[in-house]
Amino acid sequence: MTKPHHAAPGRSDEWFTPPEIFEAMAVQFDLDPCQPEDGRSFLSVPASRYYTARQDGLTAPWGGFVWLNPPFGGRNGVVPWLRKFMAHRNGVCLVNALTSSGWFHDWAPYADAMLFPRGKTKFVRPDGSRGASPANGVVLLACGGEGVQALRNAQSNGLGMCLSGMKIPGPNTNNPTPAEYPTLRNPANMAKAAGSGEPRGLLTSA
Repeated sequence: MTKPHHAAPGRSDEWFTPPEIFEAMAVQFDLDPCQPEDGRSFLSVPASRYYTARQDGLTAPWGGFVWLNPPFGGRNGVVPWLRKFMAHRNGVCLVNALTSSGWFHDWAPYADAMLFPRGKTKFVRPDGSRGASPANGVVLLACGGEGVQALRNAQSNGLGMCLSGMKIPGPNTNNPTPAEYPTLRNPANMAKAAGSGEPRGLLTSA
């Protein structure tokens, strides 16, 4: 497969975060809930624990400081992961920097800081090779003090531009807080979300 990490909806999402991102953040994570089944010898995530697809990190319990590089496939496939990440509020998440998309505007304001890496991030394939330069960049979203510090470290180490001190939207905005969103992928919770004022389009499939 030659398509870049975020340009293959419906296809394999097994692309690994390049090691220079972790080197720049200079932190240790407690959990990575989205590790791959194959090509693990080329992983560089500094995490003490992990879940693969078999453990389903979207429904499994999270604890501690989380690193999240969720599956990018599908039109809004990242949204359930962002929902859980923002409710957990302790970690760093890497997503596609589609700043004009609805899901980005719905969820990015809940981050305590964000970092836009300089240039295009070339991800690592399961065989250890680097992918082609993608069409878009990525953004790191941080929640909690440890996450904010990780992004500040990354900026100091030349990874990119960090924006912090953002204010979470208040209760009078159109967006409910992340805690009000269901976190499990089942029809009952999806129906609940549909009737709870969730922004339009978040549950749309590819």
